[in-house]
Amino acid sequence: MNPREPVPPEQMGARYRWAVVGMLWFICFFNYADRQAIFAVFPVLREEFGFTPEELGRIGAAFTVVYALTAPLAGQVGDRVSRKVLILGGLYVWSLITGFTALCSKVWHFVLVRGAEGLGETFYFPASMSFLSDYHDARTRSRAMSLHQTSVYAGTIGGSVLAGWLAARYDWRLPFVLLAVAGIVLGLVLARWLREPVRQSVRQSRERMVAPMPMKRFLRELFRTPSALLLILAFFGANGIAMVFLTWMPTFLREQFRLDLASAGFGATFFIQTASMAGAAAGGALADVWRRRHAGGRMLSQALGTLVGAPFIFVCGQTQDLWMLVGAMTGFGLCKGLYDANIWASLYDVVPASRRGAAVGLMNMIGWLGGAAGAYLIGYAAHRGATLSQAISATATIYVGVALLLGLAALRFAPADTLRAERAPNGAAVPVDA
Repeated sequence: MNPREPVPPEQMGARYRWAVVGMLWFICFFNYADRQAIFAVFPVLREEFGFTPEELGRIGAAFTVVYALTAPLAGQVGDRVSRKVLILGGLYVWSLITGFTALCSKVWHFVLVRGAEGLGETFYFPASMSFLSDYHDARTRSRAMSLHQTSVYAGTIGGSVLAGWLAARYDWRLPFVLLAVAGIVLGLVLARWLREPVRQSVRQSRERMVAPMPMKRFLRELFRTPSALLLILAFFGANGIAMVFLTWMPTFLREQFRLDLASAGFGATFFIQTASMAGAAAGGALADVWRRRHAGGRMLSQALGTLVGAPFIFVCGQTQDLWMLVGAMTGFGLCKGLYDANIWASLYDVVPASRRGAAVGLMNMIGWLGGAAGAYLIGYAAHRGATLSQAISATATIYVGVALLLGLAALRFAPADTLRAERAPNGAAVPVDA
C-alpha cells in the first residue's frame, strides 16, 4: 500500500478511524493554543507598551479578519488538494508564525503577525472536517466531531494558562517560542501515521476526481438551501460571543476581581472550556440520537444549548461574586458545548459530500467575521466608556437570537434540505421533489 495514495477508509479498520480523531485532536490543540495565548498577555502588553483597549481589540481582531476572509479559498482548496498536506502544512506554517510573535513590540507588528497566523490556520478546519467525515459516516460522525471538538477547549485552556503562567514568572515572549517548537515537532511525528482517505464523493462516482464546481454555482445552490444559510448566520452570532469571552475574559477577571496574570488566564478559560468538553460529548451523543428521529435533530440540540446558555452569559457580566461567576461560566460552557458539537455535522446533513470543504470555508468566513466584530467592538466600547460587565451581559440577547435561527432551520427547512443532500448524485444538488 503506497502511503502517498488515498486509502479507502473501510480498509483501515475501526481502530484507525478513531486514531485519526486522536491525531487531529493534537493538531487542533495547537491550533487553538497558538491563537489563544496572546489574549492571556493582553494586560502585560498594555502595561509594557501602553496599548489602549481599542488597540488591543485591533490585535485581537486581526487574526479573525484574515482567517475569515481566506476561509472560502481554504474550503475550495480543501475540495481539490490532499487534505493531509493542508493539515500538516498549515501546522508548520502557523507554528512558525506563532514564534515570530515573540519579536513584536508595536501594534502593527502584532496585527501583521496575528493576521499571518490566521492565514496559516484557516486551511485546517475545512480540510480536517472533510477528512473526518470520510472516515466517519452518519452513524458516528457527531461523536467523532464532538470528540475532536474537545481539543478546541483543551487548546484554549492550555494556551491561556501556559502564556499567563510563563509571562508572570519569566517573560511574555517565552510561551510563543515553546508553542512554535512543539507544533513543528508534532507535525514531523504525525506525518508518518496520518493517511489521506479516498473522498466520499469519489467513492460515490467511482471516479478519481469530481469536477470542480464554479463558485457562482456553489453559491446559487447554497442560497437554495435555507437551513444552511440559517446555520451560517447562527454561527456568525455564536462565534462572536465566543470571541468576546476568549479575548476579554482574562482582562475582565484581572480588572474586575484583581486576579494575578496566571490566575486570570486560568480562570478565563478553565471553567468555560472544561464544561464545554462535557457539553460537546453530551451534544454529540444527543444529536446522533435526535438525528435518527428527525432530520433537524442536530440543529435542535444546538438550539437547546444556545437558548439555555443565554441567561448564564448575562450573569457572567453582571455578578460581583467570584464564585457565582465561576458557576455562570461553567453553565455557559456546558451550553456552548451542546452548540459546538454539531457546528459542522449539522451543516454536513444539508450539504452534498463533494461541496463540504467549500461550505465549511464559507461558514468559517462568516462565523469568524462575527468573531472579529465581537473582539473589536468590546474593546471599542470599553475605550468609549462602557464597562466590560455591560458589554458582556448585552451579548446574551445574541444567543437568544441564535437559538431562534437554529430552531427555525431544524423544524421548517431541514427535512427538505437533508433529502436534497442525500439524493444529490456526485455531490450535485437536485430538486427537492426529485
